[in-house]
Amino acid sequence: MCGISGVVSYAEGMDPSRQMSWVTTMVAALAHRGPDDSGIAQSGSAVFGMARLSIRGCQDGKQPIVDSETGVMVVCNGEIDNHEELRDWLAGRGRQVEQATDVAVIPGLYLELGEAFVERLVGAFAIAIWDPRIGQLLLVRDRVGERPLFFAVRDGVTVFASQVAALCAGNPIALHPSSESLAGYLQLGYFRAPHSPFAEVQKVMPGELVAIDRNGTRRTRYWRLRFAAHTRNSSEDFDAVFRSAVRRQSDVDVEFGLFLSGGLDSSLVAAVARSLHPEKRLRAYGLRFHEDSYDEGPYAVRVAESLGVDYTSIWVRPENFPVTLADLIQKSGEPLADPAWVPTALLARRAAEDVRVALVGEGADELFGGYPTYFGAKLAEYYNRLPDAVRSSIRRFVEGWPASDKKVALSFLLKRFVQGEGLDFLARHLLWTAAISPAILRRLGVEPPAFPSPDGFPAPMLDRLQQHDLETSLAEGLLTKADRASMRSALELRAPFLDLGVLEFVFGLPERERVRGIQTKVFLKRYALRYLPQDIVYRKKRGLSVPLSVWLRDPLYEWAESRLSSAAMDAAGIDRRTAVCLLEEHRARKADHARAIWTLVVLGEWLLWWDSLRCGTRT
Repeated sequence: MCGISGVVSYAEGMDPSRQMSWVTTMVAALAHRGPDDSGIAQSGSAVFGMARLSIRGCQDGKQPIVDSETGVMVVCNGEIDNHEELRDWLAGRGRQVEQATDVAVIPGLYLELGEAFVERLVGAFAIAIWDPRIGQLLLVRDRVGERPLFFAVRDGVTVFASQVAALCAGNPIALHPSSESLAGYLQLGYFRAPHSPFAEVQKVMPGELVAIDRNGTRRTRYWRLRFAAHTRNSSEDFDAVFRSAVRRQSDVDVEFGLFLSGGLDSSLVAAVARSLHPEKRLRAYGLRFHEDSYDEGPYAVRVAESLGVDYTSIWVRPENFPVTLADLIQKSGEPLADPAWVPTALLARRAAEDVRVALVGEGADELFGGYPTYFGAKLAEYYNRLPDAVRSSIRRFVEGWPASDKKVALSFLLKRFVQGEGLDFLARHLLWTAAISPAILRRLGVEPPAFPSPDGFPAPMLDRLQQHDLETSLAEGLLTKADRASMRSALELRAPFLDLGVLEFVFGLPERERVRGIQTKVFLKRYALRYLPQDIVYRKKRGLSVPLSVWLRDPLYEWAESRLSSAAMDAAGIDRRTAVCLLEEHRARKADHARAIWTLVVLGEWLLWWDSLRCGTRT
């Protein structure tokens, strides 16, 4: 994995040395993503740069790659898992690929297939291609958004980079925070593509190709999750698909390890990896908390011991948060409200001492139907049919339920459930998972953005919820967390559940094999019994959570108060007095505002970073 950047100019009289200077600055800002090598190349009116983390073809993987005959220039952040197959295909068409690195197949593939080249790629990638013959820049992001890519276009200049902070460091285009995008962040906890924190900066969407030339910008979705009508639920078929995915993603020239929580998804990845590499020393890393209801360590230790995997515990403490969060925001240039961002960064930092790649379980919930909100959507249909008086009684009872410090408290979920009365299924789903509810946003002086309505393609409710989660909360929330946290320490995370073969298998998985009643991940759990004991497969879903409710009342209180009371909050259109009031209500146990407070604290930290950057007090 790498950090990539570039500047393309259509403006007359642009000094190439200025472009080179901009890209040099951006490459330096991305050095944490790729400490092994760096490179800058020019072709016509385009300059590309990269900071490289060597994973495959470590000896000769120099980027950017420029085709000597056409001047076509390529830079890629990511891994092309089917590069050997593509190398053979290109050789059959008379194109020899000289470099051993996997991304070296991209120029020839583009020259053979044009924009359709991306449909042949298997892997996780963000790619930029400059074609001087037609004056066109292509920006491409993998199907589910594992790798990031941002760009801005103004006055004949296009600039792109893997992270927003690089654009801030070397951008010839002046940037301004977007109040609309920040309101969306407060609601969801992340930025939905194509939005970013800045009005001028856009994200390439998952499964999207963006073509830019002097006439404008054209955006094309080349892939989306679509469940098919036919049935395909053979465990034998899936075993071949999943083993192939794990094998491809662990076929690297460096040491790889595992992130292991003891939950179904990461445990299954670990078990299959062990079966594929029976003699290899495998290392696994997991987070630990001193608060019992948040600590999954004993389960992870048990799985690791049963598989013969070395397990390392990383203990998370509240004092880790202030410094680590500030560092993550400075390097990434964007806020992200997932409290697990900080623990994941700590986990990656420790793992990077031993390995360059770690396999993770991301994507299984979105693809196989793992979230309780999926059957909650069905329950909501029954709830809406109850008489008004009955619903009113339930609502009064739920709203009077005291706050709890336990992980994923039932009281919190039920309160969000009854608040969604009258909303369509997607709006209710988003409210259930929202970072800050509309009622709290209004208290803060922020008009809540309208929740998106379901698009019009004919599909069952569950299909549309899963598609939405794959394209938004996974791509722009969970995978953003994973990428920014891991790449701060130059550790590449790979998710076998997001392999193209697994995605295509899921296309044919009927609803009853995903969610049946209140059972989730029906098919995947049945399959997992091949590799894991029943009590691990069927234990209650917990997920990675952080005991913020407790920590915000004492060890993190003063730090949180300083971020919420900053004048930068008012400048961003947020009533800081109300923000502090939420913290006081939470501290007094009048309500559980932990999620909202954390979302605001992260934004406050980002606003302080942005102010210091504008004032020149931070490099």
